[in-house]
Order: sequence, then C-alpha cells, then structure tokens
Amino acid sequence: MNHNPEVAAALARLLAETYTLYLKTHNFHWNVTGPNFHALHLMFEQQYTELATAVDTLAERIRALGQRAPGSYAEYAKLSAVKDASGTPDAETMLAELAADHKLVAEQADRVLRVAQEHSDEGTASIAGDRIELHEKTVWMLTAHLR
Repeated sequence: MNHNPEVAAALARLLAETYTLYLKTHNFHWNVTGPNFHALHLMFEQQYTELATAVDTLAERIRALGQRAPGSYAEYAKLSAVKDASGTPDAETMLAELAADHKLVAEQADRVLRVAQEHSDEGTASIAGDRIELHEKTVWMLTAHLR
C-alpha cells in the first residue's frame, strides 16, 4: 500500500472541508425557513447524512495510509476552504452557499485524485473520483432550487 504523506495531506484537507460542509449543512437543516421548508429540510438532511459517512471514509483512508487524521475544529478551520455560516441566512442564500461549498469540495477532491494518481494510489483515487461525482451532482441539485 502507498503511504505517501502528500496524498494523506491532500486527503486531510478534503476531510476538513467535508466535515465543515457537514456541520454547515446540518445547521441549515435545523434553521431553514420559508415556503420550501419541508423540501429543503429533507434535502439538507440527506446531504449531511451522506457527508457524515464520507467523513468516516476519508479519515479511515488517511489512517490506512499510516497518517494521523485531523479531528478538531481548530485543525479543520486551518485546513478548510469551506467556511462556517455567519448568522442565519435565508433559504436562497443557504442554497447558494452550499452550492458554492460543494464546488470547492469537488475541486479539492480533484486535487486529491491528481495527487493519488501521481503516486499510483488507486484506492485513494477511487474515493476521490466518487467524491467528485457526488459533489458535482449536489451542486446541480442545489442550484436547481435557485431562481
């Protein structure tokens, strides 16, 4: 198995972004209001549930590569391009922010894919490819709700 620290570092950033996005999506699930409340509440729940599973997969892959998986808010804040939500935005803003964040996470997954391929790490490349597909589809789903 490939134990390249560069691959693990790219995965750590993806983990941090995924966890931050999980927390933000869960926050929006709790706090969304408006005429589309029910649909958005359910959609956000599906999304944060998927992200929670992804966090575990990413952390376990980092461990399988022989590295420590980051696991604190402080570490995630340093590593993540996804930022916490401020205040309680309206539903439209929530959708737009989440779409932009999923795009950021897809871009990080693409970086993981490229680094994994450079180091012939097919296991990590497979995970990254799956993440890219999921996040790109989620961008489409979120933006479909925007005016």
